[in-house]
Amino acid sequence: MQFHPNELFLIFDPHSNVGKQTKAIALDLCSHLNEVDVTHEKLSPTYWKEIVNMLGVQPNELLDHSHPDYKKKVADNSYTMDGWLEVLVQDGHLIKFPIAIYGGMAICCHTPTDIMRLHSKSSETKVLPHLRGNQH
Repeated sequence: MQFHPNELFLIFDPHSNVGKQTKAIALDLCSHLNEVDVTHEKLSPTYWKEIVNMLGVQPNELLDHSHPDYKKKVADNSYTMDGWLEVLVQDGHLIKFPIAIYGGMAICCHTPTDIMRLHSKSSETKVLPHLRGNQH
C-alpha cells in the first residue's frame, strides 16, 4: 500500500454513519479510492507513523476515548510512540473518525464534508518539478 498522489486513501469504519457518508463524498471527489476498513484490516506501524506525521497529531488523539474497548484495553496504560502505534495496529477500530489522504496531505474527517477541505487544498498544490513540462 502506497500513498499515490492521484489516489484518495480512506481509513475508516464502513459501518459507521460518518464513514458511509465520508466514503460517498470521497467517491464524488476522486475516482481512485483506496479504502481501508479499520474493523477488518490492519495497517503496519510504519504506515500509522507516516499518517500521524502527516496529520501532525499524536497517535492517541486519533482514538475514541469513550469507546468501551479503549476504556478496557488502553485507558489506564502509559505508552511510548511505538506503543501507541501498536495500539492503532491492533485496535484500529478505535479511531474516532475517518482519515483521508490525498495529494500528499492528510485530514481527519470529523464530519463527512471535512474531506472536501482536503480536495481543495490538494488542488492548490504546486506541480512537482519532475512532472512539469518544459517551460522554456
